[in-house]
Amino acid sequence: MADPYKTLGVERTASEADIKKAYRKLAKELHPDRNKDNPKATERFSQATQAYDLLNDKDKRARFDRGEIDGDGNPAAPFGFGQGSRGTPGGFQGTDFGGGGGGADVNDLFEGLFGGGQRGGFASGLGGGFGGFGRRQPPPKGGNVAYKLNVPFTDAATLSPQRVRLADGKTIDIKLPAGFENGMQMRLSGKGDPGPGGNGDGIVTINVQSHRFFTRDGDDVRLDLPVTLAEAVLGAGVPVPTVEGAVKLTVPAGSTSGKTLRLRGRGFHRKDGTRGDQLVTLMVDVPAADEALAEFVRTWDDRRNPRANLGV
Repeated sequence: MADPYKTLGVERTASEADIKKAYRKLAKELHPDRNKDNPKATERFSQATQAYDLLNDKDKRARFDRGEIDGDGNPAAPFGFGQGSRGTPGGFQGTDFGGGGGGADVNDLFEGLFGGGQRGGFASGLGGGFGGFGRRQPPPKGGNVAYKLNVPFTDAATLSPQRVRLADGKTIDIKLPAGFENGMQMRLSGKGDPGPGGNGDGIVTINVQSHRFFTRDGDDVRLDLPVTLAEAVLGAGVPVPTVEGAVKLTVPAGSTSGKTLRLRGRGFHRKDGTRGDQLVTLMVDVPAADEALAEFVRTWDDRRNPRANLGV
């Protein structure tokens, strides 16, 4: 049974924000998708997830700090009796004081990322003074159900609500969390399979779909924008698509292919409430077989060497 504080690398006095930050760092580093050939990383990922699940639950964390449960979430043996979930010697039965864990809030689900650890309560009993001690585990919850949510690129950038159809045929609308990344997971508490101790959870994996002309670069959105030769040479105001609709962009006179212009606040939402930008790279589109343009170039005396900085 590992100490969850040591597993996440935080002090016992760590705040909730410190614990979440430490877990996110480990989860990104150890996630199985990034360590397919490293079983040790997968094992550490599972341990980190279980540690976070315990410490992220205020009740479980308090009970661990008091020594009532161990790092695996199992009841700690009272007064030196046996370990684990089996009854103590003598077969005494006790009263269940335990509480179930529950999942993270749906608006902050991506903080939990990839799933929870063991759930259960601490059960102990006192009967007739010191007549006996016993414990019983609460009935198990149902299994978790995995869901895959394909989110359109523009919906992901604008955090548009998404609808998930559950295994029982019902639907639920969820809000995408700011700062999420492709492949992250959200926990839907109680939306899994039924069980004696209640429903399991739904685990939703977010898959951001590709776009036919937008691409994601961190928190920014990139776009290659074709412009005419006249627009590039003389400058112009041209329409440009964004994740929230078309806007007008000013192309400076004398622009060349590869010049990148910035539309601020048109990218993905960050956790701190700010947004990335849209980076627009100009691509001068020259018409093919345009005799008038060809004749103009033949009479145009441009003696510059645009490749001089390449040493040729």
